Amino acid sequence: MARKVALAGPGAGARERIMSTAYELFSRRGVRDVGVDEVIRRSGVAKATLYRHFPSKDDLVLAFLKQREQQWTLGFVEAGAKARGATAEERLLAIFDVFDGWFRSEEFDACTFINVLLEMRWEHPLGRASITHLENIRAIVRRMAEDAGLRDADSFARSWHILMKGSIVSAAEGDRDAARRAKAMARCLIAQHR
Repeated sequence: MARKVALAGPGAGARERIMSTAYELFSRRGVRDVGVDEVIRRSGVAKATLYRHFPSKDDLVLAFLKQREQQWTLGFVEAGAKARGATAEERLLAIFDVFDGWFRSEEFDACTFINVLLEMRWEHPLGRASITHLENIRAIVRRMAEDAGLRDADSFARSWHILMKGSIVSAAEGDRDAARRAKAMARCLIAQHR
């Protein structure tokens, strides 16, 4: 699932152990709740080693957000949708099938980019980075919409992304059927943009 990362073992390099630890902690508990000292302790590195790889906590969080995009946005959501859908429309709808499985799993940890944006606010560099990663998700949806021949792909992607984010928040509230509800609304959105 989305959060499953290969935990760095004892033979892994210091950077990999730091990133693995940070990924696990930040994705589950957020940025503000996790201190650098906890990352150091859990990853088994010296403070100087962490700061040699990541001069500040913000640098570590930026690296985490980039890794999250690779693993979650591209490796989980986009790849999962491509694997489930034969056509561009099917791939769009399959995003909510991917979400449905995620929402029902122990690995569900909500949207890191939304969480960091809300924690840090848009004015903070980490908030701005989160906005960029959210824009990258919309770009994937926009490309799928263009491939499907839908009208006004940018407006479609913005509306679709609202359904994606809304279903994640609803699932975080405990609605495990949120992806199925969003998928039903998504079919209407596709019909409006044909």
